[in-house]
Amino acid sequence: MLTSRLIKSIYNIFGNIRLVLAVLVGLIAFAAVEARELPLQPRKPLGVVGVVTDSLTGERLGFVNVWSKAYKRGVTTNDHGVFKLRVPVGAEIEVSSLGYAPKKLKVKSNTDTIRFMLAPSATELAEVVVKPKKKKYSKKNNPAVELMRRVRADFDKVRPDRAPLYSYNRYDKIILALNNYSGYLPDSLGNVKGRGKAIYELVDTAAWTGKRILTLSMKENSSTVITADGSTKEIVRGFRSNGFDKQWDNDIMSVFLTDALREVNVYDNDITLMRSHFVSPLSRISADYYMFHIEDTVQVGNQRCVELSFAPHNPESLGFNGKLYVPVDDSLKYVTRVVMRLPKAANVNYVNEMVLNQTFRLNSRGQLDKIMDDVALELSFVGTFGELYASRQSRYTDHSYEKRQDMANFYDRIGNHFEIDESRNQPYQFWDEQRLVPLSRAEQSLAHNRNPFMEVPLIKAATEIINLLMIGYIPTGKKSKFDIGTLDSFISYNATEGLRLGLGGMTTANLSDHLFARANVAYGMRDHRWKFGGELEYSFIKKKYHSREFPMNGIRLTYKYDIFPLGENDLVNEQANLLNSFRRKQSDLNVYQRLGKLEYNVEWHNNLSLNATLKYLRITESPTVKFINGLGKIDEHYMQNSVKVALRYAPGEKFAQSYNTRMTINMDAMELRLSHEFGPKGFLGSNFTTNITEFYFKKRQWFSMFGYADFTLMAAKLWSQVPFPALLWPNANTSYRAKKEAFNLMNPMELAMDEYVSWDLYYNFNGLLFNRIPLIKKLKLKETFSFRGVWGHLTSKNDPSRNPDLYRFPDPNTRAIGSQPYMEIGAGIDNILTLFQVEYIWRLTYRDAPGAPNHGVRFGIRFNF
Repeated sequence: MLTSRLIKSIYNIFGNIRLVLAVLVGLIAFAAVEARELPLQPRKPLGVVGVVTDSLTGERLGFVNVWSKAYKRGVTTNDHGVFKLRVPVGAEIEVSSLGYAPKKLKVKSNTDTIRFMLAPSATELAEVVVKPKKKKYSKKNNPAVELMRRVRADFDKVRPDRAPLYSYNRYDKIILALNNYSGYLPDSLGNVKGRGKAIYELVDTAAWTGKRILTLSMKENSSTVITADGSTKEIVRGFRSNGFDKQWDNDIMSVFLTDALREVNVYDNDITLMRSHFVSPLSRISADYYMFHIEDTVQVGNQRCVELSFAPHNPESLGFNGKLYVPVDDSLKYVTRVVMRLPKAANVNYVNEMVLNQTFRLNSRGQLDKIMDDVALELSFVGTFGELYASRQSRYTDHSYEKRQDMANFYDRIGNHFEIDESRNQPYQFWDEQRLVPLSRAEQSLAHNRNPFMEVPLIKAATEIINLLMIGYIPTGKKSKFDIGTLDSFISYNATEGLRLGLGGMTTANLSDHLFARANVAYGMRDHRWKFGGELEYSFIKKKYHSREFPMNGIRLTYKYDIFPLGENDLVNEQANLLNSFRRKQSDLNVYQRLGKLEYNVEWHNNLSLNATLKYLRITESPTVKFINGLGKIDEHYMQNSVKVALRYAPGEKFAQSYNTRMTINMDAMELRLSHEFGPKGFLGSNFTTNITEFYFKKRQWFSMFGYADFTLMAAKLWSQVPFPALLWPNANTSYRAKKEAFNLMNPMELAMDEYVSWDLYYNFNGLLFNRIPLIKKLKLKETFSFRGVWGHLTSKNDPSRNPDLYRFPDPNTRAIGSQPYMEIGAGIDNILTLFQVEYIWRLTYRDAPGAPNHGVRFGIRFNF
């Protein structure tokens, strides 16, 4: 029994952090290939990669002279301070630049980046500035603080999106690579043999770090952004992806990477990157969060600019070190360039380095156009093994303040994100014209449909394993018409069925891109009953592979026979989990249901969706739940049929779509749901009248340096008299895993109600206190607080003790909720070893409930940066 639960649970641990596992499995595959297929051999180095920086500021120095006197070879650094020079190990390299003292270093290895940190030379400066001794920092009467405030105040005068019409073209290139790569290098003759040749094509040099990388994936996006009357829309004209993840569900990886490396606005209060919120140097609270200094006046392009440096008071907090460049001569104060880096001590998981670089240009209308936005990161998951490099390079052109005629059809369309039909099938010539960032040699290997990784059998096998973990289905052919799955439904366990064995599958668009079918069958070893389900769906929109793809617009017919847990709403759709397998209470309050549904689902591009359902429901007793009324009459089953209409609105939501479910990526998006269900007695044989109204609201609110709060509000009203399984039972959590929107110390069917208002508040302080405690701050722990409750009522019409015609509660400990709300409060520590969470929870009310704990420890596992 325990073994089956563990097998079921392990699948779901993969589901919770599958993106991380996918990357790590890939890295293991690369390590295996290097170790087994092409061992490194002694070889003569063919060159060295280096980076040149200012020793005081860390700023990359472009166009610096690099020279080897012995070998009579020289180059200059690029605009990122990186150079490549063909000299052997042991050669001496000299670097020199006007305003800096020259420096010489010997090449010790051709696999490590050589770093030159040049010290400013005072004798070569045209002007010597004598600075007083370091004083205690003060923001009062600080000209740097006043300049920062002036820049923020003038933003409304220069921001282009306030114009009636505004548009531009945008090009994005996202790279994911293996960092500090040292395998598959040439031999002494400069050749790479065997299967290593395909991989060596992808060896490159990272622009911002100068380190050798192995490019794993490249994604390109070409789009037009239009703004009209305050509404912004992006029309994707081209999208392509190639690399190690090409065989995966690319939409999931693309959405995740795009959100993690999302475009930011330094004028916002918060900068969102890697799914974390950082305080912007131009935030309303930046004067209290950062220390500002005016360093110098420097030339940026053809403009003389004030160099404004900033750094957080507390380097462990979520902020940046960096510089803002503000033109001197213009009456309006604005940022023409910003360079920011994440402090080494910042409380961010897995991130070793983060660089953000943006460039702006004031146009002839007096508006500020962004022309460049680059982000680069170095990530480390397991020490020095598993190091990744990720970057996004974005360029903006063709800024216009008139209506775009080529996009005229999109101005009045509902929604904010669109893809033209041919966007994913654009020819190579299209990308030659649209690509605004030149490709390196390695990137050019991924610019075509050929995938070098598929030429290495071990890597090809690893990608297929990862694909199974991510989508949960096994294809039955190269262009599969039927996929078997889901993997995590093959084996499971519950108290009523015992060990449950299942098998299912679905058709794909390779069979029909409009008509889809799904089916599953299962058998319980304890109750000895077969369960089954079938689904047939017709989509009015052509699908690429499966029926759940966004946007949905179709009719779905479903019929199934299965168990239904009472009082544990999460278990209706949630699969088992390793931490859920060990429960404080095993509930056998399950019934059997036959459910038939005819649904119409439609989704719009503005994140509004509609579901209309005609439902046939037959509830049957189980050995532990009987239907006996107050007069002693026993029913084996009852019917409850209805019609339901539900609206959902989640503006700005971004999600990763799997074959069955959707995972919200940007947790900041608000979610609203409103539904009403009605079915009169006698409708298709119904034994009772169904009349329910439900409301749901969820929102994450960030408080900049003070962390964030997740707040959920739910309310429902049952207007009719119904049997006890149809009452509004609170969602009880009987596992040792802490859950949001669930009551962790409540038993299933403990408190009966037919109307309620419930709330769930979870606050994560993001290390606000721990970051200020010596030694403790090194652990990167985060404090949490939770408070949830439900305030409800069981009206007399649904109270079995007052109505002998109603079925009695099967649990003798069930009671109607009283005049006071049920409440529980918790305090915890998050980010333990970057993955674990511990929370201690107290039950504040109804502490006399038999068999229910009044306090306890709950655990969680989650992945976050």
